[in-house]
Amino acid sequence: MKNVVLRDYKKSDYNSLNSLWQETGLGGVERGDNNNIITQSIKIGGKLLVLENTETKEIIGSSWMTFDGRRIHLHHIGVKSEYQNQGFGKQLTQKSIEYAKNKGYQIKLEVHNTNNKAIKLYENLQFKRLGDYDIYIIRNI
Repeated sequence: MKNVVLRDYKKSDYNSLNSLWQETGLGGVERGDNNNIITQSIKIGGKLLVLENTETKEIIGSSWMTFDGRRIHLHHIGVKSEYQNQGFGKQLTQKSIEYAKNKGYQIKLEVHNTNNKAIKLYENLQFKRLGDYDIYIIRNI
């Protein structure tokens, strides 16, 4: 689609990005996903990519990479429903892998075990399942 560009996040994208995350179930303020956290994560080696429909100025996809000092973690990778099945998820994932490769770090992601389309995409892009542990979190610490 010629009116969609992949670019780096700008602070002015936050409201549209948060709407995307709410719509796709990827995150939002209640999960600690605010502009300050995004800016801080970028400062310490992360990156946030957005897909923008340049015609409507709407954020239609995202891929947020955070860095923990030893690997890149891929978060909030998703595309608005009306733009799915057009290769945008693959494009976001490939650019994320490229970023990690250029930095020289492993890349890791989490995906819900019922998200079969995403799992197939990630496996096709050479991600391997780490099935030997469960994930736990304290959100309100």
